[in-house]
Amino acid sequence: MPMSSRFTSKAITALAVTAGLTVGLTACGSGGSSSAGSGSGSGGSGSITVGLITKTETNPYFVTMKKGAQAEAAKDGVKLLTAAGAYDGDNSGQVTAVQNMIAAGVKGILITPSDPKAIAPTLDRARQQGVVVIALDTPPDPQNSADALFATNNTTAGKLIGQFAKAKTAGKPVKIAMLDLAPGVDVGVQRHDGFLAGFGIAEGDPSIVCAADTGGDQAKGQTAMENCLQKAPDISLVYSINEPAAMGAYQALKAAGKDKSVTIVTIDGSCTGVSALAQGEFVADSMQYPLKMASLGVDAVMTFAKTGKKPSGYTDTGVNLIAPTPIAGIDSKDTAFGQSNCWGS
Repeated sequence: MPMSSRFTSKAITALAVTAGLTVGLTACGSGGSSSAGSGSGSGGSGSITVGLITKTETNPYFVTMKKGAQAEAAKDGVKLLTAAGAYDGDNSGQVTAVQNMIAAGVKGILITPSDPKAIAPTLDRARQQGVVVIALDTPPDPQNSADALFATNNTTAGKLIGQFAKAKTAGKPVKIAMLDLAPGVDVGVQRHDGFLAGFGIAEGDPSIVCAADTGGDQAKGQTAMENCLQKAPDISLVYSINEPAAMGAYQALKAAGKDKSVTIVTIDGSCTGVSALAQGEFVADSMQYPLKMASLGVDAVMTFAKTGKKPSGYTDTGVNLIAPTPIAGIDSKDTAFGQSNCWGS
């Protein structure tokens, strides 16, 4: 983003988040068609308000997480406020959302930090005011800035696709493109390192011929893959941080006539991604469960509000390797399982 537009963008983001919260408060309190509880549900939980702050409103992963929180809130009869950054990495938008949710009287905040280090002081202040904070998917930095973390073991997710890729390419020379997230974000680092460990190589191995950040975005993934192909036209294996980046890479490879000769492995487990997997765009996908993260988070805040018991520590919400064609010695589920369980559905 150009520096000259930075202040304007932050102001617009703050206004957008504030407006979103205002709508959320109206919907949750109206008893209308909102999926969040209006207070009339069983258990007398209507006075409990939970906040959910995701990285963006557009990434299908966070859209699914929001749906999971809405469904659990409706079931439990609690109010749910939601907000998101304007883009992945929008810390100022998330800070504004936290402040507005505290002012709205939430008992707890569920958050997927866009900038784990920058958001930490804001989360500390929320906890000092008696709000329980639960990180979903991505830990803040330091992790103890949140009371608890509900997330995929991202190192394991990376390791699973690394092991599969190693078995898939066994005996063949490989040239690897690493399509990463962004510098310093734990989720991206853990998946990257897990893949290397699963594949059995170290950082800087000569088989890695290109590395690029994608922000987990499809368009950026496509551009990154195009640039990698210019640098190393004989790339044979692509690691991608998530399915949008993998789909972008596939489009670049298809345009170059290389989609049949290059192996792509990825992480996510969406219904759309599993369909792409079944159609041969990828060979393996580590499935995670954002619906479970969100529902566990809502329940934990409700328990805190009713009993005073805070959630703590790390809860591993699980990961499964999905592959259309199994490989002996590698534990995986087929795409039928993937389609039935995509993102915890």
